[in-house]
Amino acid sequence: MVRKLQISGSFSSKIILAFLFVILLPTLFTSVSFYWESNSVLKKNVRESTVQITKQTAESLSFILNVGVDTSDFISNNLQIQQAVLHPKNVPAYEENSDDQYIDTLLNNFVFSNSFVKIVYVLKENGSGWSSGAFSNNKMKKIRLSDQEWVKETKRRDGELVWQPIQYDHFSGLVLPVGRVLKDFDTMRNIGLVQVDLDGRSVFKTIGQLKLGKTGKFFVVDSEGKIMIDSNLEMVNKRVDNSELYKHIVGNDAMEFEYEVNGVPYYGVKEPLSNGWMIVGTVPVHEISGQLNSLKSWILFSCAVFSMLAICIGLFIAGWVTKPVKQLTRSMMLVQKGDLKVRTTVQSSDEIGFLSKQFNKMVHEIGHLMRQVKNEQSEKHHAELRAVIHRVHPHFLYNTLSTLRWLIDSNQNDRASSVLTALNHLLEANMAKNGNMITVSEELDIIKKYLVILELRYEKTFDLKLDVEPGLEKIVIPRMLLQPVVENAIFHGIVPTNQDGRISIRVHSCNGDLEFHVYDNGMGIDEERLKQLNEPEAAIAAGEIGIGLRHIYDTLRLYYAGNWEWSVESKPGQGTAIHIVLKQLAKSVS
Repeated sequence: MVRKLQISGSFSSKIILAFLFVILLPTLFTSVSFYWESNSVLKKNVRESTVQITKQTAESLSFILNVGVDTSDFISNNLQIQQAVLHPKNVPAYEENSDDQYIDTLLNNFVFSNSFVKIVYVLKENGSGWSSGAFSNNKMKKIRLSDQEWVKETKRRDGELVWQPIQYDHFSGLVLPVGRVLKDFDTMRNIGLVQVDLDGRSVFKTIGQLKLGKTGKFFVVDSEGKIMIDSNLEMVNKRVDNSELYKHIVGNDAMEFEYEVNGVPYYGVKEPLSNGWMIVGTVPVHEISGQLNSLKSWILFSCAVFSMLAICIGLFIAGWVTKPVKQLTRSMMLVQKGDLKVRTTVQSSDEIGFLSKQFNKMVHEIGHLMRQVKNEQSEKHHAELRAVIHRVHPHFLYNTLSTLRWLIDSNQNDRASSVLTALNHLLEANMAKNGNMITVSEELDIIKKYLVILELRYEKTFDLKLDVEPGLEKIVIPRMLLQPVVENAIFHGIVPTNQDGRISIRVHSCNGDLEFHVYDNGMGIDEERLKQLNEPEAAIAAGEIGIGLRHIYDTLRLYYAGNWEWSVESKPGQGTAIHIVLKQLAKSVS
């Protein structure tokens, strides 16, 4: 499918995107709107339900706690119990038995009449006392009450209720204790202790009936964030370990809150109890909104199905619409590669058929124009070449005729005759029927004839050394490519030294390139002039280069476009070397 999309090109992609947009946009908008609305309603309903359940559970727990409070209040305010606790030890046995019987009956009535009360203790300062159910003073005396933390706390509170966390009692099992000191109302001194142990299993049952998702739970904390009731007894009497949850419980009045545990978002709710404690419920957020996961999956599935449907419809229509367009595009690419004979065969009466006809007509006209432009450029090119040749020829003849005039004025008729003979041979070589192109060997032969004229003129010897790699002497090059170089070497390099000179021409190939190296032992070139010669285009624009070297530059530019190099190396007093490279010329010949 991806390959087909790539072949279809931009137009097909736009059609497919259009179908995706038309089909998916309403679907996505409706689905997302439905999802968010459902999400909002569901979360709202779940949270309202959770808060309501928490309030009901808080009321149930508060009722159980109030039973303990009422029982403790009744016992601590009972005058007969106070008298029994205050009874001296030397009282008659029948009176002591009467008090014991009354208190035992009263305490047992509390337990039997209320399922939430597990056991009730009334204890004296010496550790003896009374209790509902089976009670043994001997066992109780083994426990040092003064060492018990809850006893210390009740005495510190001086009559206030002291709630302890849920725990296992030595005599009655799992209980939730609440205690206070028993006071003498006449003197307000402490005379004993009252402790009511509420049934811990009833408390757990009340909390256990609540469900928050799969792993959520309820627990009870005091005002300082210490856990007082938890299904995991190992957590009881410990502070809430999650700092974020602790802050929400202790330092935040909001009944609902959210926090994180190891990167997992949790939802929390809390409700105060009648004794100052607080019931707290926590659950991972994803569990209370789990119903939304199936809805989200269904939305994603439906979007994927509609996407595939849109792509298939788009591919079908794109293929049907773009088939003639692709044919026209292929023809255009062939034209781009230079094939002007290609023609399209789209036969339709719509805009694409009209475009095909206009394309064929355009290609025909482009072919005609290109042939016309090619002919005009060819004529212009040859005209430029003729202008270059005609420009250097008068320069060459001027120098030679100047030499003849000087010889005639000096009455050196024999030498003048020799110059004319050499000029005749030179003109004969230049007027050959090969046109503007000659072989390397022919160019070097012309240079030899020209040196004869120059030696006669200056009465000096110019030694010419040739080093031509075998096979390169037959390579065709433009006429008078090297002769101006030799002429400049003599006029500007050797003659000013007023001595005989030496010129070396080396022709060789390197990596398929044809290279010419022309050396002279003349006076050399200064640095500023050398920089000008190595930048011929700028030097020509500034009029700082002579006719001979400009002829070479124009010849290289017109014949070889960018496939050439030219460099000049020289130091004052150490001669000059000119390097010309014709790229890939030797390889094409070989």
